[in-house]
Amino acid sequence: MALSDQAQLLEKADPALARYNRQMLWEPIGIEGQKKLRNARVLMVGCGALGTVLANTLGRAGVGHLTIIDRDFIEINNLQRQVLFDQQDIADQLPKSVAARRKLAAINSDVQVEAVVADVNHTNIEQYAADKDLLLDGTDNFETRFLINDVSIKLNIPWIYGACISAMGLGMVIRPGITPCLRCIFETAPPPGMNPTCDTAGVLGPTVNVVASWQAMEAMKLLTGNIAAVSKSLFSFDLWDNRYQQLNVSRAREIADCPACKHRNFEYLTGKFGSSATSLCGRNAIQITQPAGYRVDFPQIAAGLRAAGEATFNKFMLKCTIAEGPADNRKNFELTLFADGRAIIKGTNEAAVAKAIYAKYVGS
Repeated sequence: MALSDQAQLLEKADPALARYNRQMLWEPIGIEGQKKLRNARVLMVGCGALGTVLANTLGRAGVGHLTIIDRDFIEINNLQRQVLFDQQDIADQLPKSVAARRKLAAINSDVQVEAVVADVNHTNIEQYAADKDLLLDGTDNFETRFLINDVSIKLNIPWIYGACISAMGLGMVIRPGITPCLRCIFETAPPPGMNPTCDTAGVLGPTVNVVASWQAMEAMKLLTGNIAAVSKSLFSFDLWDNRYQQLNVSRAREIADCPACKHRNFEYLTGKFGSSATSLCGRNAIQITQPAGYRVDFPQIAAGLRAAGEATFNKFMLKCTIAEGPADNRKNFELTLFADGRAIIKGTNEAAVAKAIYAKYVGS
């Protein structure tokens, strides 16, 4: 029986698969591959530019369970490239993961989407990754990527790295024990301020779409069991200059004395390089994090902020613009506080200033 005939018969038996007809006609996926996608559990860390394209593509493809973790909220300049968001999400003051879940529910209600508003760090990533088949990189910093790399190796779960800036992009599939890991390729993270970001160098929407689409395709290969087709190279391109490369990195694991995959020394997972105050490079902002289990009372904090400025809040986050400093040199800071006590304070790159504002208006 032809695959198209099989697909039509299966659609009658299971109407939920009808939307994937064109996908199932691709023989390497077929009916069995579609069933594997429906049973897959994927963790996506970060729901910004790459993350929204990944979530949109894999949600439409029928990945059965998608956990989206993001620590951030939506700003107007995100809409140029973060395809799951719109102006209403900003008006509703929705965190990124919650807005993504709302959009995906309208696109494909068969997919279970778990939205987590949290900072992924060494205290919680194992909990989120433990039962997953695949980890996806939708982040924008090396510290979190090295953290994903550590938990991937420790729990033996594959992950897919992606990065983009301006018109350039990178991507790589990491399969623990089989391929080099990220620290085999990049031994250490560049110092803050030394690595260009989307906020300092810019990023073009097509660049984001190419990287994330490549990641999504590799994810579909892995999740459907098409291992022989999975990329073994570091994918690199510059869309503006029309350069595309597949870099052979197969010997990197053999050559490098990697602390992660060779010595199982998980420096990021142990919190050795963690910080309670993190500069969000290029955004003139500091993130303050609190220990696990910390909770805040938004109404109480909003009441305390009356003298500083008007605070608005919903069940996800509180926002307030605060003026600080002497009368002749007052500066405005934007405080965004999340339910777990985590805060993003815009208007400074100094951890001490951000901590002082947090202690004054939220508590130490």
